[in-house]
Amino acid sequence: MNETRPHASEPFLGVESSCDETAAAVLDGQGRVLAEAVWSQTAEHTRFGGVVPEVAARAHLQRLPAMVAGVLAQAGLRVADLSGVAATAGPGLIGGLVVGASFAKGLALGAGLPFIGVNHLEAHALTARLPGLFPEAPAFPYLLLLLSGGHCQCVAVHGLGRYERLGTTLDDAVGEAFDKSAKLLGLPWPGGPHLERLAATGNAKAVPLPRPLLGRPGCDFSFSGLKTAVAQAVARGAAPADVAAAFQASVAAVLADRARRAHAMLPGATALVVAGGVAANAAVRAALAAATPLPLLAPPPALCTDNAVMVAWAGLLRLAGGQRDGMALAPRPRWPMAEMQPPAA
Repeated sequence: MNETRPHASEPFLGVESSCDETAAAVLDGQGRVLAEAVWSQTAEHTRFGGVVPEVAARAHLQRLPAMVAGVLAQAGLRVADLSGVAATAGPGLIGGLVVGASFAKGLALGAGLPFIGVNHLEAHALTARLPGLFPEAPAFPYLLLLLSGGHCQCVAVHGLGRYERLGTTLDDAVGEAFDKSAKLLGLPWPGGPHLERLAATGNAKAVPLPRPLLGRPGCDFSFSGLKTAVAQAVARGAAPADVAAAFQASVAAVLADRARRAHAMLPGATALVVAGGVAANAAVRAALAAATPLPLLAPPPALCTDNAVMVAWAGLLRLAGGQRDGMALAPRPRWPMAEMQPPAA
């Protein structure tokens, strides 16, 4: 069943810089959180209406050294006390990935520690197995719905490094659809949380919107047409709160339908895990909880969005499996989970 568990006794450091959150975290050798910090760059990007890669990379460079020093101090540790250092090596914005990976490599090289380059998507996939997060961590295999700004996938998680993609988006990711629809409604960026609050005041039945691919075979997604329908509703003068409520209801129904079909493709799944920023949406969580007989495991919102706890946890698991990455490891803006492998050892 590939129940890989960490065996290192020393703490482990993780660094996240794949997009617009700068984060660092220290876990103990069993995966318990000793210290963590996240700094959102929302204020830096809001005036541009989205993430500007060059601005994001510069902000990571400015914030990361003090942030890492801070979490080490909070945990009462020095770099020499660590068992290893991990950084997100992809997928993501290449500038931010280079900053985070280079910083982590420098720490590891200077202290003679192992360095692990972590796949951001794998880190999301393994978050549900963090010690103490749930009364019982999901056993392999389990289903993962990865719902973030740039990714929308349904994945069978068979073990560490063993992932089977059951479905993906054919166009926009669900997080993109949230942000773009929020912009059409005149809401601030990032739009997802603002749209959810507006939807709570609206009538979802007042505006008919499509539910793309609902009932179709397979687990693929499509949200581009839904976004277009939102634009048309706004142009007709529909009440913004009603449009927001209808959009959110459509997304929730589609995700629930895809989850049911994923369970049919993996009937032996032990749980349905949801991760990524959209997983913080309460309506989406409620729909998914009712979609299948599987227990729904949704990490707290702080662990659904980008964070370094998940990076440190994935790195710790790979270190325990014998993985060591060289200093020549190059960050990858694209790194599909299907290309992942278990640690060679």
